[in-house]
Amino acid sequence: MRVLLASPRGFCAGVNMAIDSLELALKAFGAPIYVYHEIVHNRHVVEHFRSKGVVFLDSLEDAPVGSTLLFSAHGVSPEVRAKAKARQLTAIDATCPLVTKVHLEAIKYAKEGRTIVLIGHQGHDEVIGTMGEAPEAILLVESPEDVDALEVANPEHMAYLTQTTLSVDDTSRIIARLRERFPLIAGPAKSDICYATQNRQEAVAKLSAEADVTLVLGSQNSSNSQRLAELSKERGVAAYLVDGPQDVRPEWLEGAETVLVTAGASAPETVVDAMLDYLKETFGATVEPRLVREESVSFPLPKELRQLASS
Repeated sequence: MRVLLASPRGFCAGVNMAIDSLELALKAFGAPIYVYHEIVHNRHVVEHFRSKGVVFLDSLEDAPVGSTLLFSAHGVSPEVRAKAKARQLTAIDATCPLVTKVHLEAIKYAKEGRTIVLIGHQGHDEVIGTMGEAPEAILLVESPEDVDALEVANPEHMAYLTQTTLSVDDTSRIIARLRERFPLIAGPAKSDICYATQNRQEAVAKLSAEADVTLVLGSQNSSNSQRLAELSKERGVAAYLVDGPQDVRPEWLEGAETVLVTAGASAPETVVDAMLDYLKETFGATVEPRLVREESVSFPLPKELRQLASS
């Protein structure tokens, strides 16, 4: 078996920043540290921090008054921030700057009185946070069919935004349909889909053409990881999203001469290493690293932690 190891893969700059923030907060303030929702959508990362005394919660009422709270990489609504302040929580904001960009765009368009169409997945943490910036103004769509069903008061005064972790191809189709129905719709000057999501999708699009099977390391609730598996399947190559080698069924790889291995933006490199070890031991695999695009992006720590990091 030949394994094509995709690069870029795994942690993006936003995930690195959020994880570094939580590690530093633990060191500075000690356990327990409370995190609103999962720090990133990955089971291994969440379990790692739980073992260190981090408490992940879905309701701020579960955080003791005056305790330390970290907002995850996915961002939160103004309502959540207000609740944290009311409970006198020491809040550390580890929202990815690319998600913050979308929030600021939502605020801008809402102030202009536009109806905002948000392209995203219902119930995703990032979508909930973005919609919370202007709940009266935002309509959520997930498909071109949803666009067809839209009814707006002023079709000439609209804007669109997108979740940062979507499929580039799917999003382009939805935006095209929006522009067909609403020719005057405004949009961001630069795509909201993050650089890492696009790069990982580009790698799968190019490399899956050489593969018989694609293995994507990532958790089921990771939107960007799901998109990687879907992208391979759309190109006729079987794909499986797994947390690690323990989830692989040997029959998936029967007769496979070339396997593409990649990882979503919230999956740690340790699970990639474990998968490669499994493929070597079980199938005698040889690994061929394949670089599709260089990445050199990094984001600063939250301002609440920068002084601690330098001391």
